[in-house]
This record gives sequence, C-alpha cells and structure tokens, in this order.
Amino acid sequence: MHIRPATGADAAAIVDLLLPIVRAGETYALDRDLSPEQILAFWTAPDHAVFVAEIDGAVVGSYFCRANKAGGGRHVANCGYAVAAPASRRGVARAMAAHSLDHARAAGFRAMQYNFVIATNVRAVRLWLSLGFEEVGRLPGAFEHPAQGEVDALVLYRRL
Repeated sequence: MHIRPATGADAAAIVDLLLPIVRAGETYALDRDLSPEQILAFWTAPDHAVFVAEIDGAVVGSYFCRANKAGGGRHVANCGYAVAAPASRRGVARAMAAHSLDHARAAGFRAMQYNFVIATNVRAVRLWLSLGFEEVGRLPGAFEHPAQGEVDALVLYRRL
C-alpha cells in the first residue's frame, strides 16, 4: 500500500469511493443527496490536506487532515477517512490512521480530535481506541442513522 498526497487527477477516484459512503448515510453527518461535486468540494476544501491510499495503483482510500478549529484550537488536528468497500478489512484504515498521526505531528499539531464519530461505526471506534484515542464525550441520539434511528455520536481525543 502506498499513501500519498492527492492530486487533481484523483478527483474521480475520491468521488467513487465517497459516493456510496455518503449515500448510505451511516457514518458521516452529510446530506445523503449531495452531488458528486459537492462531496468532492467538502473532502478537498482549501483548508484540507488530502491523501489517497493506493494498492496496485488503484485508489482504495482517502483521508483529509485540517485544523479542528481556528484561533486557540488550531493546534488540534481533525481528520476524515474513507475506504472503498472492496478494500475493507485489508488494513487500509489503520495505515491511513497511522499516516495521519505522523502527518499531523509533522504539520505541528499537538493533538487530534474527532468531533462526531458515529457510535454504531463499531470498527472505526475500535480502531481509534486501539490507537490511543479516548472517548471524551458522548452525544446521546445526536445522529439519525437511516436504519437504527437516533444513535450516539462520540468525541474522541488523543495527544500527539
């Protein structure tokens, strides 16, 4: 697996992996009917450092890293991650997570925070906890899951 900064040439591949995730509506608090252009604009916003994970030259995952907040919160990183369904359970998420921690440290961030991790996304929660993140907050029923109704969202935090 190779993780590298995304380029404009990766736009279609990034949309292809994000579109089914957004349409499913189970892990991101995004409108499920966003257009491909809106999804790409969200993921590749000007303040995002965007990376892709490749296996045999095919994009199988992507993540972005940004400051969680401006001003006094700019020393805390925030990231979003996506893995293509066919690449699931191949270590892509763990590799991108490790890469993002290294990237955030190198960029001068001193901590990383995930503001809204859907509690029913058990594999992601398990991964973050295994990487030293702590649950520092729970928002009861804050996410409307398309199949499970109101589910909790978690705030996870880790010093770098």
